[in-house]
Amino acid sequence: MSAPAYLIVAMHITDPVQYQQYMAAAPACVKAHGGEYLVRGGRHETLEGDWQPHRVAMLRFPSYEQAKTFYDSEYAQKVMPLRAGATAYFNMVLVEGVAAPVA
Repeated sequence: MSAPAYLIVAMHITDPVQYQQYMAAAPACVKAHGGEYLVRGGRHETLEGDWQPHRVAMLRFPSYEQAKTFYDSEYAQKVMPLRAGATAYFNMVLVEGVAAPVA
């Protein structure tokens, strides 16, 4: 059984109207590649360190490879440009999760 993978995103939206176009288009692409949103904004606080993201999102994919396929797909070609100029920063990291133990 392969381990799930997670995309963790920290961003600062500076143009909410323009960013809405991205938010409208991204979920269909995520879903088409087997992904799902676990976090999309919402309340958060820094408990340790000096990381101060304005907004956090986290997505789960069935595998690291599926997450990479998503990122390299039409998402990169058609959806990512929709957020261009709408954020002060948009940092994304892909991390492999822990495989569930076999019962």
